[in-house]
This record gives sequence, C-alpha cells and structure tokens, in this order.
Amino acid sequence: MNTPALASQRCFHHSRREAVARCPECRSFYCRECITEHDDRVICANCLRKITVRAEAGRKSFAWLRPVLQCAAGLVVLWMVFYFFGTALLSIPSSFHEGTVWADQWWKDR
Repeated sequence: MNTPALASQRCFHHSRREAVARCPECRSFYCRECITEHDDRVICANCLRKITVRAEAGRKSFAWLRPVLQCAAGLVVLWMVFYFFGTALLSIPSSFHEGTVWADQWWKDR
C-alpha cells in the first residue's frame, strides 16, 4: 500500500490546513489543533475519547466494592465498640449494682 507523504496531506477536519501527524489508531491525518499527546504518542481527540471510555469502563466494574467494604468496616468498628463497652460493664463488681459498694467496713464500725 502506497501512503502519500505527510507534507502533501491535509487535516481530516480542516481541509485548508496542513497535516502534521497521523493518528496511530484511526490512521487519519490531523493538524496541530486536532491532535494531542497521550502516553508518549500523538493521537486524535476521537481516539483518545474511545481509549479513556474503555479505561473508565474497566475501573467501574469494581465500583460497587468500595461501599460494600466501607459498610463492612463500619460494622466491624461498631461491633468492637459494643464488645469493649460490654466488657467494661462486666468488669464492674456486682456489689456496685446491688448498692452495697457504698457500705464499706469503716462505715459499719462507727
């Protein structure tokens, strides 16, 4: 296949402008205004959009995992709070609950 020289090509979008690069994805020629650099290569805006949509779709597949992990972490923290609160309540002597903790031996001796 014989490809014409870059100097004789015109921009795909702007027919009056000279092409300065060829998009490696769609193989069309573009002027400086229509191309951008991405991952150390020049690429047109349409192809860049397609690449970023594919990349975002890959990231969105695990988007449900973050709220699930946050809920699980919240439940673990809540369980720990109630566990340690219950442990603290169990460590209180039963005489405190009966009201006899205040009746010490020195009070009876008087």
